[in-house]
Amino acid sequence: MDMSAPEYSEKNSILRQDLTFPYRLLRPANASGECLFVLHGSGVDETTMLPLASRIAPRSVIVAARGRIPQEDGFRWFERITPTSFEQTSIRAETAAYAQFATEVSRQHGLDLQRATFLGYSNGANVVSSLMLLHPGIVRQAALLRAMPVLDIPPMADLGGSRVLIIAGAADQTYGPFAPALVTLFSERRAEVDARIVASGHEFGDADAAILRQWLAAPAPAA
Repeated sequence: MDMSAPEYSEKNSILRQDLTFPYRLLRPANASGECLFVLHGSGVDETTMLPLASRIAPRSVIVAARGRIPQEDGFRWFERITPTSFEQTSIRAETAAYAQFATEVSRQHGLDLQRATFLGYSNGANVVSSLMLLHPGIVRQAALLRAMPVLDIPPMADLGGSRVLIIAGAADQTYGPFAPALVTLFSERRAEVDARIVASGHEFGDADAAILRQWLAAPAPAA
């Protein structure tokens, strides 16, 4: 699919290493004041999400961090035991580190977390969901692509006033079966949940981009 990006300054495209996670910060010339935090899947790096991010939110400041756990030729966000079970201490430690990162990068670059959306794919989406549950108040809007519950004992956080989009792949045999449980988990905690299924496997594509654009254009819930 065509994932052409808007023009960003070369200075903003560099990999920064002054905070907890390596990251890129892309600020378009006509930035709207909205910001999009993007979290990649396992085995890749932060650049893989930039075309999708710039396509769905061309006027948003984009913050693309890199997971700190090496995997193959790329990175992931926390340790796994099997493809669908995860090391709980690693989840909590890395999620706490990302919570600190989100707060610090917002302060350093003048970003408003109240106007931020957190977009995660696969392992990155699982970090976003853990961030909402373990550190409520940081994430107001989250879009989770091909996600599943990863906390063995998720806290009963009150997520009222938050908005969550969950997009599962109909042919995703690994994570797809867990999507209903994720919807239930957030609904029970009073988040406003929009659950979709696309004709896809674990990969994301045009259908996801179209849903994301539409969902981002809708008004956010009152704080």
